[in-house]
Amino acid sequence: MPILTLVFYTGALAVAAASPGPGMTAVVARALGGGFRAGMTFIVGIVFGDLFYLTLAIFGLASLAQEFNLAFLVIRYVGAAYLLYLAYKLWTSRADPAEVAAKVRSESAWRTVLGGFTLTLGNPKTIVFYMALLPSLMPIETITLTGYLELIGVSIATLTAVGVVYAAAAAGAREFFRSPRAMRRLNRTAGAMMAGAAAAVVAR
Repeated sequence: MPILTLVFYTGALAVAAASPGPGMTAVVARALGGGFRAGMTFIVGIVFGDLFYLTLAIFGLASLAQEFNLAFLVIRYVGAAYLLYLAYKLWTSRADPAEVAAKVRSESAWRTVLGGFTLTLGNPKTIVFYMALLPSLMPIETITLTGYLELIGVSIATLTAVGVVYAAAAAGAREFFRSPRAMRRLNRTAGAMMAGAAAAVVAR
């Protein structure tokens, strides 16, 4: 694939990923509530969701996805429900930093990844980018298998880089607040952000 096309795609994807939306809001909330590792685990799910839509677009399955609009609607609400569950857990969690860290370590990584994946499947911004904007960035019908693999590599690198910045900043803020009172406020702020991300997914 031409280098210039990959550069345009990388730039557009980075802007779309970094712009405020349910995805990165949820990453920040996870990192605030559980630290950098929790945020990065959620990002893995987001990456899988983006790759799913990239594959749909590349292989011309956009029309098929529209036929199963009800299924995607159900996925959207399931993802929003999971975010609300996380918001509740954060809001009601104990203010002891050591206890919160222990809870995060005991959480299933697969469940966290699935949360990021379902959130992305129901995220209108992601759908619009891959199903509407991507065809204007490159001639999708001419992409070869090699080009597809190149796009996958670029997507993983770009989304991970953006996610690292958000997760690291949020985790750094968490480490700054170590008193039980500050931790309680931080957890409730993260819970409110998670609930807001769920509302954004449902409302769009």
